[in-house]
Amino acid sequence: MVAFEPRLFAEIDPDERPSLAASLVPVAAMIVFLSVGIVVFDLDPQFPLFWGIAFTGLFVRYHLGFSWDALYDGITDSILMGMRVVLIMFVVYALVSTWIQAGTIPGLMYYGLELLTPEIFLPLTAILAAIVSFAVGSSWTTAGTLGVAFIGIGSGLGIPAPMTAGAILSGAYTGDKQSPLSDTTNLAAAVTNTDLYEHINAMRAGTLVAFGLSVVLYVFLGLSASGTIPAGRIGAIQSAIAGSYAVTPLVFVPIAVTFGLAIYGIPALPTLGTGVFAGALTSMAVQGTGFTAAWTAAQSGTAPETGMKLVDGLLESGGLLGGAWIVTIALAALSLGGILERTGMLAVLAHHLGRLSRGVASLTGVTAISAVAMNMLAAEQYISIVVPGMTLRNLYNEQGLQSKNLSRAVEASGTTSAALIPWNSGGLFMAGTLGVSTLSYAPYYFFGFLSPLVLIVMGLTGWQIAYKEGEAGETTPKSEGSVPAAPGED
Repeated sequence: MVAFEPRLFAEIDPDERPSLAASLVPVAAMIVFLSVGIVVFDLDPQFPLFWGIAFTGLFVRYHLGFSWDALYDGITDSILMGMRVVLIMFVVYALVSTWIQAGTIPGLMYYGLELLTPEIFLPLTAILAAIVSFAVGSSWTTAGTLGVAFIGIGSGLGIPAPMTAGAILSGAYTGDKQSPLSDTTNLAAAVTNTDLYEHINAMRAGTLVAFGLSVVLYVFLGLSASGTIPAGRIGAIQSAIAGSYAVTPLVFVPIAVTFGLAIYGIPALPTLGTGVFAGALTSMAVQGTGFTAAWTAAQSGTAPETGMKLVDGLLESGGLLGGAWIVTIALAALSLGGILERTGMLAVLAHHLGRLSRGVASLTGVTAISAVAMNMLAAEQYISIVVPGMTLRNLYNEQGLQSKNLSRAVEASGTTSAALIPWNSGGLFMAGTLGVSTLSYAPYYFFGFLSPLVLIVMGLTGWQIAYKEGEAGETTPKSEGSVPAAPGED
């Protein structure tokens, strides 16, 4: 797990602490740059983010007086924190290509088309993704392996790719949240001083409600989306796959190796790296691919010619080099987030959000808003957990609430919302891996909306709210007024 110690409001010298107004200036500028660059001029996100970095750097250097070295250190620390994420992005892109070349993903598509029907595909996809993600403890691993195959199966069954992607993500993040192997689950428990299994148990009821509602919605969505499949379409797809790949049980060796290591508890990066080797070796042993061709596919991607355009498009991949476009956005967003964190702006924004809480309901809502805001500003879900988790701990204590209320809140909103933000590492990874833009799959990623919504309902109704010993059943919070300003606050 990445160690990360954010600057907290109370730890910043009042003479160096930016005001709320100053902290909002880069946020407003970023919104303008992204809107103008992407919407008006149809640019990719890299340079609008670069404009935001340049503006923010000049603003904090000449208006707030921070040194260039301080800004460089902030950028370096943020990129260092996100480096494992960047490496996983590259490895997953190589893994997908080797698994296509090995026949693993084509094999999953071949048998999936035979076993699944359009009516049950979406809810079953969500459920299977949840089971796999819980077992391996990683939503990213699930999406980058089975998720890619599900996209292909769904296309063959006539299900739009954004719907399939939404179901994959709902299941993947559900399992991730509840898995003791998940890094974000462990992180949320650690930064809030909560026992890991108390944290997991505290999330269970809300997660089941949100996921259950999601599955019900996918049932209805599947019934409405499952039109009549053209006669012979599935057979034609299977024939195209079988004509280009040897479809045998041996093609699933990379899945067995990768998921076996993950379930055993090996961290994501070495597990996925081993999956790349397993895919390359399977490609050579089963498909007869040459050594050079196998590793060239891992580096540069695949461009199969199966004789069917639909299949060619589904099995085309970019390899290691194809991850560069996504990674450049991630690095730019992390750089901007690093400046905001280093200058204390994130701490100021989180602190002032915390001051809006006047009771359990508003404190729960503020926590959810803080986590989503950090995901948007810092572009990294670790920060969306760490900053609110550490900033709001005292407020939960003042309300007489057990820490598991806070750990549940930051994960129910922070972990799940990352994939809804196009420039966040979560949104970038999912969009790039599944081949569906964030804005396209967002309306169908039901769990991403329902998880924070159920959390807010918990705060409003008091359901599953746990008080400290001797304070259970309190209906009046210990602190009804707003949180007093810290000494030296603007």
